[in-house]
Amino acid sequence: MALNLFNTLTRRIEPFAPMDAQERRVGMYCCGPTVHDFAHIGNFKTFVLADLVRRYLEFKGYQVNHVMNVTDVEDKIIRRVRESGTTLQEFTRRYESAFFEDHRALNCLAPTSTPRATEFIGDIVALIERLQARKLAYVAADGSVYFSIDKYRGCGCRYGQLLNLNFDQMRPGERVANDEYGKEAIADFALWKARVPEDGDVFWPSPWGEGRPGWHIECSAMSMKLLGPSFDLHLGGEDLIFPHHEDEIAQSEGAGLQANGMPFVRHWVHAAFLLVEGKKMSKSLGNFFTLRDLLEKGFVGREIRYLLLSARYRESFNFTLEGLQSARVALARLDECLGKLRDRAAGASAGVVDATLLQGVTEALDDDLNVSQAWGTIFEWVRDQNRKISEGGMTPAEAANASAAFEKVLGIFGLEATGAAEAPDAVRALAEARQAARKARDFRQADVLRDELKALGWVVEDTAKGPKLKRL
Repeated sequence: MALNLFNTLTRRIEPFAPMDAQERRVGMYCCGPTVHDFAHIGNFKTFVLADLVRRYLEFKGYQVNHVMNVTDVEDKIIRRVRESGTTLQEFTRRYESAFFEDHRALNCLAPTSTPRATEFIGDIVALIERLQARKLAYVAADGSVYFSIDKYRGCGCRYGQLLNLNFDQMRPGERVANDEYGKEAIADFALWKARVPEDGDVFWPSPWGEGRPGWHIECSAMSMKLLGPSFDLHLGGEDLIFPHHEDEIAQSEGAGLQANGMPFVRHWVHAAFLLVEGKKMSKSLGNFFTLRDLLEKGFVGREIRYLLLSARYRESFNFTLEGLQSARVALARLDECLGKLRDRAAGASAGVVDATLLQGVTEALDDDLNVSQAWGTIFEWVRDQNRKISEGGMTPAEAANASAAFEKVLGIFGLEATGAAEAPDAVRALAEARQAARKARDFRQADVLRDELKALGWVVEDTAKGPKLKRL
C-alpha cells in the first residue's frame, strides 16, 4: 500500500507519489528554525514530524534529500542583535548551535542540508531580479523591492492555493514591510528591504542598494537551489500556511522556473498547533517550555519525542507534564518487552522477521500517518508477546524474529531502546555507586542509594547479566 498524506494544496488525502518514482528519490524541504532564541516545544512538534516522515519514507525504500533551512536574518533577529550589542553571526550561531543540540536530543536525523539564509544572498538577489524582469516585482521609493499580488493574479496565476482567500473582504494592493502579517491583509510583500539605521551592520549590496532579503524569498531561493524548481514535499507548522508558504508559491512559480505544468511543490504537509496544559503556549501563562526546560525537569529526549508522536499530526495536541509521565511508563513497557525478547532469543539469529507487527504499523502509517492506530497495534502486539513468553510458548528463533521486527518499528519512530545510557549522568553515577557499595558488602549504603534512585524515578534491577537501570 502507498503512503497516503493529506495535501494542503488539494485539501484531500492522496497517495504520495514522488516525481522520481523510478529511482525512488524524494526531495523534501522543512522550514527550519529562526535562530533568535531557544526553540520551544511547539516548534519541535513540526521537526519531529519531519523526522518521522523521512524515517518512514526511508523504511519504504526511498532516498530522501532532506533540506531544512536556518533563518539567520529577519526582523526579530535584527532587533535582538541590536539589543545584544553583538554581531549577527555571533548572535545567530549561538542559537543555531543550541537548536541542533536539541534536535539531536530528540533523536532527529541530521538533515541532508541545513542552508543558512545569509549564505544564499546571491541566489536570493538573482531570484528577485528574475521576478522584476517578469514584471512581478517593483522597486519602491526607498529602494525596497516588493512582489505585486495584482500583477501575479493578472498573468493568470492563483494567489490563495493553500487556503481560500476572499479578495472582496480583504485588502489587496497594500504593502507590508514586516516579514509576518495577518490574514486580514492580502498585501504586496517585501522581497528586498532597503537598509535603515536600525539595521546596523546587517546589510548586503544589491542592484537596488544596500539592504537585506525578506523572510519569504529566502526559502524559495534555498529550496529551489538545493532541490530544483519543482520538488516533492514541503513541511511546516500550520501557522506558516499564510502568508509564508503562500508567498513561497507565488514567488517560486512567478519566477517561471518550473517545467510546463509542474508546480513548485507537489505535496504540502502541515502540523497542527500544539497546546500546552490545555492552552496556547505563553510565557505569561507559565506554560511556555523550551526543550531545555523539560530536560531540566528530569525528562529525557526520548520521552518528549514519544509524546510528540502519540497523536496524529493534523490534530491539535495537548502537551502536558502528566503526559510526559505517561510517556515514561509507556516506553518502559516497550523496553521491558524488547528486553524479554532479546533474553529469550539467547543469541539466536533472526530468520523471517515477524510480519504481523510490521504489517499493522505500516497499514496505520500509510493512512495519513495514523500514529494513534499504530500505537494501538504496537501495544496489543506487546501484550501478546509478553503472554507467549510467560507461558513458555516462544522459541529462541521466534523471539529473535519478533525482536528484529520490534526494533524496526522503534526505528521508524526514532525511539530505539537505549537502555541505561538514556539515564541522566547523576542517575548513572548513583547506580554505579550502589553497585560499588554492594560489592563492598556495604548493604546499608546500597539501600540508601537505592532510595535516592527511586526518588528520581529510577530502579536498578539485578539480572543474571548484571544490574540494569529502569524507569519506574
